[in-house]
Amino acid sequence: MNAGTVLVGLGAASTGASFLMKRMVPLRVLALASNFCFIGYGFAAGVLGSVLVNAVLLPINAKRLWEIEKLSKEIARATQESPISEWLLPHMKRRSFKHGEVLFRKGDVADKLIYVANGQLKLTEIGVLIGPGELIGEIGLFSPERKRTQTARCETDCEVYEMTDEMIFQLYYQHPKLGFFIMRLVAERLLNDVRRHEARLSSSG
Repeated sequence: MNAGTVLVGLGAASTGASFLMKRMVPLRVLALASNFCFIGYGFAAGVLGSVLVNAVLLPINAKRLWEIEKLSKEIARATQESPISEWLLPHMKRRSFKHGEVLFRKGDVADKLIYVANGQLKLTEIGVLIGPGELIGEIGLFSPERKRTQTARCETDCEVYEMTDEMIFQLYYQHPKLGFFIMRLVAERLLNDVRRHEARLSSSG
């Protein structure tokens, strides 16, 4: 058995195994191994197409692996002492709004998570103010109906950062710890809603 046969066999095995991976890191590692094997096979067997295709794919897979590892370390460091702005904002898009503008209305499709960098928002239905450093939009984003449950209006000029649901899901698959962070955020918001409801019942009684 010559070297070319061995390399193409290893490349095919790595490619096949990558389809069984549920985590992004081992998937990218296997993809890189497959690229190296097929490049080696291309040189050994004189198949230029195999060399060219995998020479293009190799740096792409290497870059994706580096990005995943970097993000994993950032999320692993995310604690109360390491604010969300340090690791989530680089993946978000900045937008500015004027006083009185509406970011979204109750019943709108929920497709973004929003981080308030500067200014103040008001959830008009419940009268709650949202200030710098806070996230909003996570409940509607993960609800079965995918609808906004409140209207968010700017009480001042505001600077916010937005992340699409697609990007959130990509980050989640790259590092499941993000899912636990979002779960805690949703749970905290729901508990606050329960406390407000209980307070209204007590005051009315």
